[in-house]
Amino acid sequence: MKFGGTSVGDAEAIRRTATILERHHSLEPVVAVVSAMSGVTNMLLGCGDAAVAGDSDAVETARALILAPHRRALSELVPGGERRRRTGAALGSLVDEVARLLYSVYVLREMSPRARDRLVSFGERMSSIIVAAYLNEIGVAAEAVESDRLIVTDGVFGNASPMLEDTRRRAAAVLTPLIGAGVLPVVTGFFGATADGLTATLGRGGSDFSASILGNAADASEVWIWTDVDGVMTADPRIVPDARTLDTISYSEATELAYFGAKVIHPKTMYPAEEREIPIWIKNTFAPEAAGTRIASETDGATSAKAIASISGLAVVTVEGRGLIDVSSVTARIFSAIARTEVNVYMISQASSQHSVSFLVNGSDRKLVHYALADEFREDLEHQRVLSISDDQDVAIVAVVGAGMRGTPGVAGRVFGTMGDEGINVVAIAQGSSELNISFVVDESNVASAVRALHRVFVAAG
Repeated sequence: MKFGGTSVGDAEAIRRTATILERHHSLEPVVAVVSAMSGVTNMLLGCGDAAVAGDSDAVETARALILAPHRRALSELVPGGERRRRTGAALGSLVDEVARLLYSVYVLREMSPRARDRLVSFGERMSSIIVAAYLNEIGVAAEAVESDRLIVTDGVFGNASPMLEDTRRRAAAVLTPLIGAGVLPVVTGFFGATADGLTATLGRGGSDFSASILGNAADASEVWIWTDVDGVMTADPRIVPDARTLDTISYSEATELAYFGAKVIHPKTMYPAEEREIPIWIKNTFAPEAAGTRIASETDGATSAKAIASISGLAVVTVEGRGLIDVSSVTARIFSAIARTEVNVYMISQASSQHSVSFLVNGSDRKLVHYALADEFREDLEHQRVLSISDDQDVAIVAVVGAGMRGTPGVAGRVFGTMGDEGINVVAIAQGSSELNISFVVDESNVASAVRALHRVFVAAG
């Protein structure tokens, strides 16, 4: 059971989380995975950036800023006694380490990816200690477990991938004895460690991913992601007020929705669970009686699109030219140039004639990508084999997702017919071979209208 930042955000939220854990732990063995308290990770990053910039007060500021919410929660949850003293001392020790790390960053005026991963791991380390202390306070035997003892990763700091077989061995050695003794492990989310023990994070939102990794490693019967919504919805309710919670979706559908803007679950969460066919549930900590959404191999047999997702704040970059087809390995060169920038590409659209290739990146990355491509194709531009490299910002992707679209005639026609009826211009189109997803690009000002219209035609109408 993974609990996000809002589920451990203050004393009241931790009480609610502990009640859920206590109830389920009384019925079957449970492993908890916790995020940092809301805002703490960003706080740590801000202090790190200040230290890099030469702010000599950053170290002491961090000490006060980071301790305050944790001490406040601890004072409410464990009012006094030896447990309060030990927990307070453990929190203080962690903050001392944060201060030492920040001082090193301040002296060097540099923070490596390795140091950044270590710094941002402290939010989860501190929240796990408090949650475990409160569980023990209410009579549930619990122990905080740092996930760098469990999850073995590669060395890609900031976006590490798990080594699942090594993780299984670590999990068996650490978690199995605790569970056998009736102890509820409270594991830190978001990070693991390389084989030689260096902390490596799994990417922002990686606590969901770490819960799925541990579910795989521990042969869990289910993975439950506790958050602040009732489940995966048919659309963003801020755009579509009558959006509803989906009862069940497939791993593939969940991955597509997560990738295209459904923030309720991290996109990488599905594959460790899917590998062992472990169902994932999305549940609401603040409304635990709600049914939630079940993510598994099977679908509910729907014969149309299941949900509409969108990502805003993007830019479309286009490489175009009449002679583009004659440029050697042009597509490989385009993406080699982009790979050197380490920028994420959300969608690719290529004319069948290869006259142009378009791709979507974050708006803030568009100039970096543009410069990289201009450098790669300098000679081709001079000889007009490539006519232009252009970028347009303030666009968005709208994605229509559902396994029921597979082999169903006319889905694309209905999608783009609906856009025509709404007077919305489509800038670019992409559809994967899985037929799970039709994605297209529109001006950002048209996102809400596009999502509402598609939800009305495909989801609300059944």
